[in-house]
Amino acid sequence: MEYAISAKHLNIIETVKTFVKERLEPISLQVEKTGEIPQEIVEEMRELGLFGLSIPEQYGGLGLSTLAEVMVYEEMTRVNACFRSRIGTNNGIGSMGILFDGTDEQKNTYLPRIASGRSTAAFALTEPDAGSDASRISTRAVLQGDYWILDGTKLFITNGGCADIFTTIAVTDEKKRTRGGFTAFIIERDMPGFTVGQPDRKMGMHGSLTNELIFRNCRVPQENVIGGRRMVGQGFKTAMRVLDKGRLTIGAAALGASQKLLALCIERLKSKIESGITAEELQSKQFTLADLATEIYAARQMLYHAAWLRDQGNNVTHEASMVKLFCTETASKVADRAMDIFDDQGYLKEFQIEMYLRDIRLYRIFEGTSEIQRLVIARNLLK
Repeated sequence: MEYAISAKHLNIIETVKTFVKERLEPISLQVEKTGEIPQEIVEEMRELGLFGLSIPEQYGGLGLSTLAEVMVYEEMTRVNACFRSRIGTNNGIGSMGILFDGTDEQKNTYLPRIASGRSTAAFALTEPDAGSDASRISTRAVLQGDYWILDGTKLFITNGGCADIFTTIAVTDEKKRTRGGFTAFIIERDMPGFTVGQPDRKMGMHGSLTNELIFRNCRVPQENVIGGRRMVGQGFKTAMRVLDKGRLTIGAAALGASQKLLALCIERLKSKIESGITAEELQSKQFTLADLATEIYAARQMLYHAAWLRDQGNNVTHEASMVKLFCTETASKVADRAMDIFDDQGYLKEFQIEMYLRDIRLYRIFEGTSEIQRLVIARNLLK
């Protein structure tokens, strides 16, 4: 299929390609070592409008189509996954609940701040006993007068340390739970009773911070229920709509990393051939290269088609789960086989293969594990 993208959006994608090559690639290993994206780079991202890729122009964003947006993420994750994560929550799970279901006042108040990058948004769903199975969350909100009182803990919240707006899902009716008992709230960082824990020490994604969020008698005004009083109890639906798009963006991140690894493997085999090793001696590795390129091609077509379907107004829950499953599983396979192609040198940090291997492993976990995606797909097939 041919996918139409406006000239304006193509120009944005080309600008991002240049930014990645000239500004992000040279500091990728530095960020991996320090665990921090330089502030001047964050400012350049703001100036380029990257914090508002998906937010409509009426709220100060760039208003990219889903297809154009995933292409941007594809480019950014060719060098280091943390760059996409820094802007990703603003364009996805952190802001989309407000865009989809928020009141006009909420949209006008928060979306311009998020789109400009003056505020970073995050999404608080995961808990100690509720990871991919969001139905098990236990953070509770009880209405007392004009305020909801939240108590509970959220874990592994991307950008928790730098965010000041948190789309937070809590239980408001224990009996109904996912069937009308979850509610989505807008939590601001300075609300009393809300604190952010220390950054997690992770195996990978070193430039992307995740934190614990703690709610202890946190007072949240009624007007901070996403969508207002009419949406009390509808937070599970909001969360699921948000995750549909989030799964496409993770697919894009996995695809970008896969393509970078393929490029590194191609360079590796070329250098071996130039050094005098015959093509026949490298035949098995050439076959591996061909298999990886074929699977990456299939992953790209799945991602682009699902993004295009969403842009046409279709429900893509089924397709998003398949994209998330296939793209992330493919990326893990590519990273593992790249290690084989690089032999013992793939284990050295300077060649970056081990960095991609560690970072990519997380893709199969967040936004719903591979097992959860298989459950979603199977349930849709058996309806």
